Amino acid sequence: MLTVISAVVVLGVLIFVHELGHFLLAKWAGVGVTTFSLGFGPRLVGFKKDGTDYRLSAIPLGGFVRMVGEHPGEEIAPQDIPRSFSHKPVLWRLAIVAAGPVSNVIFAFLTYYLLLTAWGLPTMSAQIGEVLEHQPAALAGVLNGDRVVAINGQPVEHWGEIASAVQGSQGQPLQVLLERRGRQVSLAIVPQAQRVKDIFGEEREIFRVGIKASGESFIKSVGVMESLGLALKKTYLAGEIIVLSVVKMVQRKVEMDSLGGPILIAQVAGQAARQGLPTLLDLAALLSVNLAILNLLPIPALDGGHLFFFLVEAVTRRPVSISVREKAQQVGVAILIMLMAFIFYNDIARLVAGGGQ
Repeated sequence: MLTVISAVVVLGVLIFVHELGHFLLAKWAGVGVTTFSLGFGPRLVGFKKDGTDYRLSAIPLGGFVRMVGEHPGEEIAPQDIPRSFSHKPVLWRLAIVAAGPVSNVIFAFLTYYLLLTAWGLPTMSAQIGEVLEHQPAALAGVLNGDRVVAINGQPVEHWGEIASAVQGSQGQPLQVLLERRGRQVSLAIVPQAQRVKDIFGEEREIFRVGIKASGESFIKSVGVMESLGLALKKTYLAGEIIVLSVVKMVQRKVEMDSLGGPILIAQVAGQAARQGLPTLLDLAALLSVNLAILNLLPIPALDGGHLFFFLVEAVTRRPVSISVREKAQQVGVAILIMLMAFIFYNDIARLVAGGGQ
């Protein structure tokens, strides 16, 4: 039950934020909005105010904002032309369509900022849990349980600083100060270059000394101003990973069966909820960036497809013909249906294989 509730709440909030972006900018531009819906299909409940039907619909797999004059070739009553989406300048239409993904990015940034200011930054300590045999650290005399205090005279507080120092060494010797059973030990360690595969299966060279973290962690207090920069960095890194994942899938360097849909999201949301609110919020921020980027893909029927046509119009100073847009829309819908079917197949295959526990 927690899995279902967590998924519904997280996805519901993200969809609401996305559609709210479209809605607010459309209102600001003077565009009439006839429907604001969470979900697709038959209307379940809702209310009407100022000409807009705010509704909850039966199929909880998305949402939509329906605007006056939104569809190409749609007949517009003369009195509705001033509030018609299609009669607004192209820059307004670009902004209204882009507002959905932008709202999701802003939501992710604000969520990361809330996490940092309210709960702090979870940080891995500089304690060594395991020293690998025959590796540089072992050969230099490092022992399990040692704590790194400084590297090349620079104080070390957490594991990330150790990793940065090792990678930045480019194989040059590091003077490492350790704390061992209440006393300090100074050792010289020479990082060793190794070829490894990254998360996308591509080989790259990194430097290692052969140590593993103990798993000990602490919460690092983060100031209000520092949190702004860290929240922005976390939002950027989340987007970078998602963009790279899409690119690698197109290049066929990442298997398509790694794609997940509502079932996988529900499983992950349930696991996050069991670990606490901060973990669930962190997942929501990541999914929000994911939703923004996937919506910006240049596929007709997605925001990215509409943005593409409006950009063409802005450059050529004339709109793309209605027939071209309608055909592209049909192709886009077909692509999305096939993609959704494939994603559901992946989700079900995981469940059958035992990934649903």
